Order: sequence, then structure tokens, then C-alpha cells
Amino acid sequence: MAFDGLGTFGVWQPYPQFTPESAREIEELGYGTIWLGSSPPADFDGYEQLLGATESLVVATSIVNVWASAPEAAADTYLRLDEKFPGRFLLGIGAGHREHTADYTKPYDALVDYLDVLDARGVPQHGRALAALGPRVARLARDRTAGALPYLTVPEHTAELRGILGPEALLAVEHKVVLDDDPARARTQGRDRAGFYLGLSNYTNNLRRFGLDDTDLTAPGSDRYVDAVVAHGATDQVADRLNQHLQAGADHVAIQVLGDDATAVLRTLAPVLTTNRD
Repeated sequence: MAFDGLGTFGVWQPYPQFTPESAREIEELGYGTIWLGSSPPADFDGYEQLLGATESLVVATSIVNVWASAPEAAADTYLRLDEKFPGRFLLGIGAGHREHTADYTKPYDALVDYLDVLDARGVPQHGRALAALGPRVARLARDRTAGALPYLTVPEHTAELRGILGPEALLAVEHKVVLDDDPARARTQGRDRAGFYLGLSNYTNNLRRFGLDDTDLTAPGSDRYVDAVVAHGATDQVADRLNQHLQAGADHVAIQVLGDDATAVLRTLAPVLTTNRD
């Protein structure tokens, strides 16, 4: 059962960067969802502030890390927010990265255990989603949550996940953006951010399945790697790349703008994107 109301495009940022004022402007521009990235804590009090400052915008976590936040706290937050702002909070959870977690053992089992607690506490399947890259976790997302939240992905991967998830489950993908029609300059800016992920094996292993190799995935990353995970160019070129995920089967694309003035880029992109909010 998918989560309704995300809209076609949303905005992904590290959670401390969102403010009630920025959330309100994002909503006014027509984006349907803000994605609070960089592992916000389950009990973050900013969720309520962001929801209270907007009228219909969905606030989603991308993601609450199962090693860092207890499932009881996540459930309590979801239930409180859903009662006050019905249908406007999506609890995205995930297992993070073995490189960043000392206790990273049996991550699949940890996800199952977390979902069991959410079930017991009354969090509905449609109110939660799961960070998923590989087929096994994608099937878990399909069977026990609203759907999948892949990060650092390409349209070919989106198509594969849609085949696993089936037609009904949510598929909301993240993609990075640099709005600059100078390829060298855009790649430099994209590499400054995307290069970080070359040290995380779950991402690099996944991208190898879609044509990238060690030449591309060795720091600081090849142009082909940057072009794969960062949409760059003029407005229409960026929009075309984002739309490739929708054509491959995504329901929603979460845009992560790289650079200093994300709001200006979001203003520029908004008129050319299909910001159809359900």
C-alpha cells in the first residue's frame, strides 16, 4: 500500500537545513514533499515545526537509522504526528552503512526486528517506507512498508526496483542536481559531494551492477560516475534527467540540489517540472 500525497517531485536536504520558512516556500513552489536527510533522530522536534508551518506538504525522513533511534521512539513520533497532521508524515527507515556503524551486524534482521516493533506499536504499513538498494530489502519494503526509498541511484536501477516492487508499492528516488551548463564546472561541484559516497560499499556495489567499474568508482570518481548520479546542465537537461526516473517507474523524485543557493535552483526548476501533487 503506497503513501498518498507525495507529489511527483520533492526536495531532499540534510535535516538541519530545513526551516519553517524554507518549507513554506518549497510548498508554495509546488513541491510535494521535503525529505529530511542525514539520519534525523526519531524524536527530532523539528518535524512538528515544519508540518505546522505548511498546509499540505509531506514531511518524510530519509532516513531514521535503525541503529541510532529506538523503534519505540520512531513509532511514538509517527503516531503523534499522524494524529495532529493526518497523512502528512512518512517514516522512512534504513540500516545505514557498515562503514559508519560499529554494530552493523545482520542489517536485514535488524530491519525486520524494527518493523516488528512498529507493527506492535500500531504504525500502519502505509505510513513507513524503507531505504532499499538490493532485491532482498526491496522485497521487504514491498511486503511490509509503503515502498522503497533508494538513494544515489540511476534510472536503470529504478526500473529494476519497479519490477521487484510491482505496480502498487511506492518508489521514491533521490537524485542530485547541479544547475550549471558548463560541464567541467558542474562536474567539479558534483564530485565535491558525490565523491563522499565512493567510500560506502553498499552504493558502489549497487552501481557496479549498472555498468560502472573500479575506474569510475575509485576516488575522486570519474566523469561517468558524476554524470550518472548528478543531473547537471541547463534547466531542460536537468529536468530530462529527473524525468528519466519517472519513465523508469518511479512515483516520485527527491531532488538534492548541490551548491550554496538551493532555493534559487528550486525556484528555477519548479516551472519546468511536473509538480503534480496527488
